Amino acid sequence: MTQQDTSSQEDPRPKNLIGSALLFIGIFVTATLIGILLITGLIFPFAYRWYIGRLWCLIISWFTRVFCGLTFKVEGLENIDPAQPVIFFSNHQSAWETLALRIFLPPHSVVIKRELLYFPIWGWSLLTLKSIVINRKNQRASLRSLLEQGSRYLNEGLCVLIFPEGTRSAPGTVNKFNIGGAMLAHKTGYPVIPLVHTAGDFWPRYSFYKYPGVIKVKIGPMIETKDRKAQDINAEAETWMRQNLQDLRSDNVAV
Repeated sequence: MTQQDTSSQEDPRPKNLIGSALLFIGIFVTATLIGILLITGLIFPFAYRWYIGRLWCLIISWFTRVFCGLTFKVEGLENIDPAQPVIFFSNHQSAWETLALRIFLPPHSVVIKRELLYFPIWGWSLLTLKSIVINRKNQRASLRSLLEQGSRYLNEGLCVLIFPEGTRSAPGTVNKFNIGGAMLAHKTGYPVIPLVHTAGDFWPRYSFYKYPGVIKVKIGPMIETKDRKAQDINAEAETWMRQNLQDLRSDNVAV
């Protein structure tokens, strides 16, 4: 029985309140400490800051398992060559993937919205991790930033992580893709690797509550992009992600 089926029979929120509250407190406290470490870590190489950021994500993953009974399982890691810079396309359902993907993906730059920088320490620390900042109110400027910074980081040997939907989607759905990620792939010739996850079933968007279970992640095969149109790249990645998300959810069993 899926988490959604369970919630329709019995409201699980009261018993999840304490765990969700403890997770929130854990994220709040450790994010401040890690943010300070990242900002002061500007005097060190990027590899140090990446290690600190990944360590924090591992800590949050441990909090999530202990406090909320929520874990994850990854399929398809063999499709990633750590020595090959790629552009990862991920579906976007919650805050979970903004943290957990850093645990098992190679060092990468993430596309983030400008508003996150308004948070003292937390937002500022994101800049130390070579994030690509975009202004969603100015699509032309956002695309220019993505193409310029994304190309630079790929050429430096970093991967780039993009949520092509642009905003969080409901569980089981994949919104229409923006063109920016595919244009970056078209311009640079670096391959795309799509991935999907079921985080929205257990860590819902805009919800305080987290539910026990196993988030499933599937990493797809590499999509070649050289001499291909951006629309074709998007279409192939979107088709794969839609189909495989449904396959994951069909047997996504909650604990």
